[in-house]
Amino acid sequence: MRPPDKYLPLVDPLPAWCFAEPVVVEVVFRNPLKVPLALSRLSLVWKFTRDTHAAAAAEDAGEELVSNQDTLEQESRQTDDVVTTETILDFHLAPEETKMARLRVLPHRTGCLSITGVVYDLAAASPAETPDDDDGLQKAETIIVSGKQDLKIRGPRLNHTKEDKMFVRYGPDRRLEPIVTPPMPLMEVFFLQFPTALLCGEIRKAYVEFCNVSGVSLCGLRVASTHPEFFTFGNPSAGTPLTPLSPASAENFSAYKTLAAAPGSGAACETLVSADDFGPTSDVVDVPVGGTLEPGHSVQLPLWLRGPDQEGVHEINFLFYYESPDKRSKISHRVVRHSVFICASRSLSVQASAHASAIPPQQGQDQDGGSTLVFIDVENINTSDAGVREFHIVQVSSGSQHWSLSKCINPAKDKDCKVSSKERAKLCFRAAPCKARRASLDRAEMFTFADVNLSDERIVSSATPCGDFFFRCRRTSKACRADTCSSGSRTPSGGRSLGEDLVRVVNECDRLDLNIIVIWKAYVVEDSKQLILEGQLHVALQAVGEEATSLAPKQDTQEMVLLKFKSDPPPPTVPPSTQLSRLIKSNLRYSETYTHDFAHDSVCVVPVCLVLSNCCRTDVDITVDLRHKTTSSEWSECACSFTWVGQTRYRLALCPRQTRHLELQACFLMPGVYNINTHAVCAAPCLDGHHRDDANAQTEVAQHGAGPALIVITDSSQ
Repeated sequence: MRPPDKYLPLVDPLPAWCFAEPVVVEVVFRNPLKVPLALSRLSLVWKFTRDTHAAAAAEDAGEELVSNQDTLEQESRQTDDVVTTETILDFHLAPEETKMARLRVLPHRTGCLSITGVVYDLAAASPAETPDDDDGLQKAETIIVSGKQDLKIRGPRLNHTKEDKMFVRYGPDRRLEPIVTPPMPLMEVFFLQFPTALLCGEIRKAYVEFCNVSGVSLCGLRVASTHPEFFTFGNPSAGTPLTPLSPASAENFSAYKTLAAAPGSGAACETLVSADDFGPTSDVVDVPVGGTLEPGHSVQLPLWLRGPDQEGVHEINFLFYYESPDKRSKISHRVVRHSVFICASRSLSVQASAHASAIPPQQGQDQDGGSTLVFIDVENINTSDAGVREFHIVQVSSGSQHWSLSKCINPAKDKDCKVSSKERAKLCFRAAPCKARRASLDRAEMFTFADVNLSDERIVSSATPCGDFFFRCRRTSKACRADTCSSGSRTPSGGRSLGEDLVRVVNECDRLDLNIIVIWKAYVVEDSKQLILEGQLHVALQAVGEEATSLAPKQDTQEMVLLKFKSDPPPPTVPPSTQLSRLIKSNLRYSETYTHDFAHDSVCVVPVCLVLSNCCRTDVDITVDLRHKTTSSEWSECACSFTWVGQTRYRLALCPRQTRHLELQACFLMPGVYNINTHAVCAAPCLDGHHRDDANAQTEVAQHGAGPALIVITDSSQ
């Protein structure tokens, strides 16, 4: 894309221009006659007033006002050192034709240029040659008529005051009076391998070249777009080369940074990165050209693109902004605009949900805040119009400040996860709190990326371009949620009540803030040549028990808006006990099978570890009662002949996200199968900062326990 020739601005009352750059004026001519007209020597008439400082520094300081009006007929070149006038030698008009002429002038000095009109020669020839007595034939005589038309334009109709409305008044129009300033940088932008059609979420690598075609260096190159989540120049801190190899040499390589990995391992590889490494949170992006682009130099950069999440035709506008190193110039900056249309087709639909895990934890596993199961449902919704028959799910990654995927549970080993047309694939992952979060609590913008590869290669999700699009899409969705929350009801400025504090605590217990990244590949055959398409889809899980999808919601136009009267917000309701029963997660660690010699000792004592995890971001008071008996009739027989020995009641407090281990002892009198999950855990949040004593223990709520914890006791003497 090359910037168009410079037009006079339509709204700037006093436009500025740089000398040594052409000023183009478009003049429309109309031939009202029914015969053709031939115009020649068509040019502009102008007046030029030099700057006071420029005229004083020039040798001919006495002439501050220069015009070509008096020198046109004499064909003098003495004004070319001030302003060069371009002449159109031939300009033909057909009968009743309207035609536009592009006339140029090139200023070489600083000052004020005033374009006053156009001049031309109207030429016509006699109908035919006439015979002559002496020479035999007489040549046709050429008739030339010189013409001139003044260019008088008027500004917009004034309609501000009462007098303006009563009378027809027009404002000043200075489009033909540009101020010529010292040289400014001029940049051209070229897009290479830029696509016109993409799948939803498809990643494509293109190239963009910036050329400084002026004699002045440029700096401060930035870009803004109506769709900031559509493109990225990469992470500057990752060491991306400014001038890569030619685009043709890398067209068959993946746009992602990949590493060799064992297929089907199921374990996640974690990476801790900072959000500041991926640029600021604003929609204005600095273009990494290395600071300053010198005159005559060019830089070619990779530009990663991602297909929009919603199918259809999207108009994407770019605005490139750059400055001159000289801050004293009258023109502070320049811009280059560009618009593209991208047709997005459907690819995959990803739906995800999170639920609290009831699986007992394993020994040596991090248990801060417990674990969560993440279920992912991937459906192929492509219409096969792009030649894509099946998608391969090569990796599932996560990015969050608090949680991360730790392991894939259900996929078959050594098998690729393929999704053909109209098929679904279901995946299950275990998520746990971030390990590195405890060591970097003071850095709120640290994110943990976890990669679970389902093929023989691992894509580094924290590198360009996967990490860049993750943060861009996250900021866009976060802004949309903020707008939705701001349009809803607001809390009055007074202090929060007890009900509001309880609601906040419950929401923090269920808060997940886990972003899922599903990376896919597809194979397409075009012109007997196989192409590999790749992309990524994002799903943001905000809380446990909620569902989220990768499909962008359709924006329906609201035809009618109901009138809402201002009223007092309803009083906050206290959350029910079922919601307060998820403050604490408890799990039992023990040997599932224990062998004892009952002939030698009739009492079998088994060590059991009770793990208590605080899921809130506030202190919680906990009461553990081992004297509680299960009320389930299904396991009542398994619970007989079993008792806890030692201390049977505990009172303790857990800090936010803290985990506590209690060493217990279970006593068995005979071999058999027992359910040792008979204890009761009650908890209450410390909203006022004070812990409850035994007198206020009745305000605690019983916590939801895990499933039955079965242990098999065998007799070694038998």
